Amino acid sequence: MRFKLLAATAAVALLASGSAFAEPANLTIWSWNVAASALKSTLPGFNKEFPDIKVTVEDLGNSQVFDKTLAACAAGGEGLPDIVSIENFEAEIFWSRFPDCFANLKELGYTADIQAKFPDFKRTELEVGDVAYAMPWDSGPVAVFYRRDLYEKAGVDPSTISTWDDFIAAGKKISAANPGVVMAQADFNGDSEWFRMIANEQGCGYFSTDGQNITINQPACVASLQKVKEMKDAGTLTAANWDEKIQANTAGKAASQLYGGWYEGTVRSTSPDLKGKWGVYRMPSLTADGPHAANLGGSSLAISAASANKEAAWKFVNYALGTNEGQVTMLKEFGLVPSLLSAEKDPFVNEAQPYWGGQKVWADILATLPKIVPSRGTAFQSDAEGIFRATQAKFFAGGYPDAKAALDDAANQIASATGLPIAQ
Repeated sequence: MRFKLLAATAAVALLASGSAFAEPANLTIWSWNVAASALKSTLPGFNKEFPDIKVTVEDLGNSQVFDKTLAACAAGGEGLPDIVSIENFEAEIFWSRFPDCFANLKELGYTADIQAKFPDFKRTELEVGDVAYAMPWDSGPVAVFYRRDLYEKAGVDPSTISTWDDFIAAGKKISAANPGVVMAQADFNGDSEWFRMIANEQGCGYFSTDGQNITINQPACVASLQKVKEMKDAGTLTAANWDEKIQANTAGKAASQLYGGWYEGTVRSTSPDLKGKWGVYRMPSLTADGPHAANLGGSSLAISAASANKEAAWKFVNYALGTNEGQVTMLKEFGLVPSLLSAEKDPFVNEAQPYWGGQKVWADILATLPKIVPSRGTAFQSDAEGIFRATQAKFFAGGYPDAKAALDDAANQIASATGLPIAQ
């Protein structure tokens, strides 16, 4: 009897330790681009702990993941993989329209202690009441990624670029000294990236931080859109989509790109032969004494409520996002900035990075995190985004007398589409 009791106790201990008797499972994840590659980089470490759980990461592209997930949720979850990558900015679209499409992570092991490992601003859009629909993944503190050699040839010191007007002036020098090179690129047709980054820097967005009012036509947003147009008109910004930007980076045709910190992995992995030629500096502001911090992007992982492997899926999500090992692996390999607070204190963050000319790029990028003003996507993100993109195109084409008129029109359209009031 005593032998049986000891054996049972040992079995319980092994089960509690994690992987000893983990049920075999095959998991599928939808993700995109560098994020998909980053998830794959965690698999060797994960499978050391859980050898019987096989994980397949499918790289579908950002827009495809969003569209396919919406369609699958509309079909009652049919066709969803076990785990889905979801951008924080778009997250509330899913929870509001399809509250039963994803599992409540709290029922799978997402305890209050684990939740406390992440900053509140990363969890706001992922939790509704007592339901935690997703676990925070990465953040996107904005920085300027630049070609050291192209700047140096023009005699431009990035440390002197404090304002966006400085950025315009520097761009003219750089293009003159490097024929065929543009200062920076923006996806004017398919995205609102530059407006959102500068507006967030200035403390403005489509909606108020509580999601109850439309704020897109507030003065800070107006000034941000006006500055983007000035950069476009000056030739500082030229139109390019995601793939075209990568091609320009590799070909040496773009001197800078403005993106969230996760773009570090994009540059390093797609332009490996340019080691030592890239650097990073803080984003300029509208005024010399203005703010110099913003966020673009940042994702989470959600588990399908229809998954037959929810427990195994939770084991992977918690390993990849809830442990320093998982998060720092993705930071090292593909530059995804961790939201896990303990991972941000990892010694790797303060190491000089050879690809970036020995610069401690992660210390520089992460230094802006405490200064970022939260920006709320809300359940109406798709409506607002579509309206803004059309408004921006019309404004750039001369369809409005000024940026204020353009954003007043956008605010009225968003109000009609959402029923929300325009902040006064």
